[in-house]
Amino acid sequence: MGGIEKFEDIEAWQEARELVKDIHRITREGRFSKDFILRDQVWRSAVSIMSNIAEGFARKSDKEFRQFMYISKASASELQSLFYVALDVGYISGELHKEFYRRIDSISRMLANFIKYLSKNI
Repeated sequence: MGGIEKFEDIEAWQEARELVKDIHRITREGRFSKDFILRDQVWRSAVSIMSNIAEGFARKSDKEFRQFMYISKASASELQSLFYVALDVGYISGELHKEFYRRIDSISRMLANFIKYLSKNI
């Protein structure tokens, strides 16, 4: 995997980590903080993105790593969907929705590129 020696070197993981921190900040305020079901599902899917990158990296097999990248990418899509719910019920503004959607989409594209790279090595 080239210059990647630990999962923390992976840019998608770094971006996912920042995303988790920001999601934690916005979900612990206002009405969002009281909607335990949505808040916890948002939290779980965000954490899943970075956790699956780390777990896949630890597998030391491009084939298994690729599978975990697919799971991470699916969690990113789930998170985007959950942000629509947060928008629709008024927990976040349209501007905040656009910002988070864009960030999640960027991570998803990084994961897609990583999947392509790993597929070449299988």
